[in-house]
Amino acid sequence: MSLPDQLLLSDLLNHTVRCDRGLDHGPGVMVWMHPPVHRLLGWVSRPSALRLSRDVWRLDQCCGFTDQQVFVRGDPSVSDQATLERLPTLMDADLINRHGDRLGSLVDLSFTTATGAIREYLVARSDPRLPGSSRWRLTPDRILDQRPGVVSTGLNTLEDLPLHRASLRQDLLQRTQRWRDQLRQMGDRAGDRLEGWLDEPPWQEDDGSPPSVSSRSRLDDADPLEDWEDELWTEPQPSRPKDRDEDPWV
Repeated sequence: MSLPDQLLLSDLLNHTVRCDRGLDHGPGVMVWMHPPVHRLLGWVSRPSALRLSRDVWRLDQCCGFTDQQVFVRGDPSVSDQATLERLPTLMDADLINRHGDRLGSLVDLSFTTATGAIREYLVARSDPRLPGSSRWRLTPDRILDQRPGVVSTGLNTLEDLPLHRASLRQDLLQRTQRWRDQLRQMGDRAGDRLEGWLDEPPWQEDDGSPPSVSSRSRLDDADPLEDWEDELWTEPQPSRPKDRDEDPWV
């Protein structure tokens, strides 16, 4: 239930606030910040949908964080929505490039939980409520001027900023390009192997030349009777000549 070192404002606001007495103070609804020094001071929760009052929490009151709840100690400051809307903020401000053209809007921020220092703002080109939209990271040092609802920078396009999260379409395009590059590399390697295989054939080429002298000498020196087996050959026995005077009936 410890606090992470860094946190997104959207994650903080999406959690239900629960105090040390076990009371549910509702979900977060807005941020309390000091734009000139880019610091998060706290946030606001709505304890009930039937009441107009809002609970204001300092950042140092936050003492625990889970998947669904943020735990606080002490009591909140009670205010109303009309008063809180007059607090200065850079959230939902338009991001302007060096030529005065609108690039997008600031829809989220990342801050250090120990000090509240804002590390970077997240910029969206389109409606941030659309699922799968891209986010770009804007650090405070790239902001040249700020006034209510407008943040000026020296950027040309959003592509000058590092990408925090790609949209579904952009992610698909990047994956497709990586697949094409992998297929191209596989084709190049296969072509190199085929060329090497054709340049150095594994078989012995037959140039039609007669057998070498050493081959003929080995054939001539071979004894055709070397493997002859004498046991398989039986010499015919000479027949004993018959005596002319011998009586054939004896």
